[in-house]
Amino acid sequence: MAQRSGQTVRDLRRSSRSAVLQRLYFGGPLSRQELAEGTGLSAASVSNVVGELLAAGAAEECGSVDSDGGRPRILLRVRPGHAHLVGVDVGETQVRVALFDLTLTELAASDQPLSDHGHDVGHVVELILTGIDSVLTSTGVDRGTLLGVGVGVPGIVEQGDPASKGEGVVVHCQTIDWDAVPLGRLLRAGTDLPLYVDNGAKTLGQAEMWFGAGRGARHAVVALFGSGVGACVIANGVPYRGATSSAGEWGHTKVHVGGRLCRCGSRGCLEAYVGAEALVERWGEASDSSEKAGLAALLAAAEADDPVADALLCETAEYLGASIADLINLFNPERIVIGGWAGLLLGPRLLPAIRAAARSYALRFPCEQTSIELGLLGPDAVTVGAATLPLARFLDSGGDVPEPGRRDARALR
Repeated sequence: MAQRSGQTVRDLRRSSRSAVLQRLYFGGPLSRQELAEGTGLSAASVSNVVGELLAAGAAEECGSVDSDGGRPRILLRVRPGHAHLVGVDVGETQVRVALFDLTLTELAASDQPLSDHGHDVGHVVELILTGIDSVLTSTGVDRGTLLGVGVGVPGIVEQGDPASKGEGVVVHCQTIDWDAVPLGRLLRAGTDLPLYVDNGAKTLGQAEMWFGAGRGARHAVVALFGSGVGACVIANGVPYRGATSSAGEWGHTKVHVGGRLCRCGSRGCLEAYVGAEALVERWGEASDSSEKAGLAALLAAAEADDPVADALLCETAEYLGASIADLINLFNPERIVIGGWAGLLLGPRLLPAIRAAARSYALRFPCEQTSIELGLLGPDAVTVGAATLPLARFLDSGGDVPEPGRRDARALR
């Protein structure tokens, strides 16, 4: 039966389930009364939805609290083992695949180096598929409980037709020579699990906004510093994507006209000065093992008062502060979050200087309204963020779980 708004009764039920499930997920444990107050739904509607969620196993009772003169109120929460998620981070040096329960507790992980093949597309796809099989086999998790696989990749991601369940995803990334790579179709050939693919900085942004340093902000920029540099711009609580989903390529804004050659082929990009690869190269004392080892050695040298290392990090802080000032002037965020493995490694030393540089370059009024913080989710936050892609669909749908062996989903009934 259709309502005057054009919504069917089923649509309204799903909307109610989504409201209750999201409130319970982000704010639980909660009582039925608190759910009614937080969602604006009637007590009867909340009772019906909670009954459905309990029957489906998506929620569970977890204790009680005293009420004012009445019976104790039963507390509810999302049941962690009801469903599972896979998050994948296609990084600069490795592919990381992690399996999570519904509350994003990591159950298993597979870290596979890219080796001499680099970002050869077939090699990356093979590592992703191998990693998925590895984490499922090591835990014995039933594939029928998987909500899907989220994949964070470098570059620009074209989503294609939503009805294709991720099969139409195409990736463009100049820094790793991916030109219109049909990643969704290539992954689909090796798995029937629901697929969700997005830019790695955007997945990091979603994770920090949901669970980390961005929580509670409506306007923010979450920056990723690894081998390269990216950002996720949040406008009124929603990631800003632009006309073709390329918004946030902050690492390729210019800090020096005609400057250093960037991996993208242009010159003077921010990434060519403050990315981990560029920093280790500019120091000229690169480690033979990895960028992480090289950056750690640079930091250790600066801590030991090496003048060359100290000067390089001071310059890096000024570049970052000036570029953050550009973000403040352009987007007027209330919060800027610095994440990524390199950002978290250097952040404790550089953050005071970054804040000072931002204040000196930004317009005073918006800068005074903006805080600059370090991310809270650690160096593997892109993997967590990737897992939020299928999680977001689960919450928005009110608890749909894919049927075992099928790509389509069923609603709680």
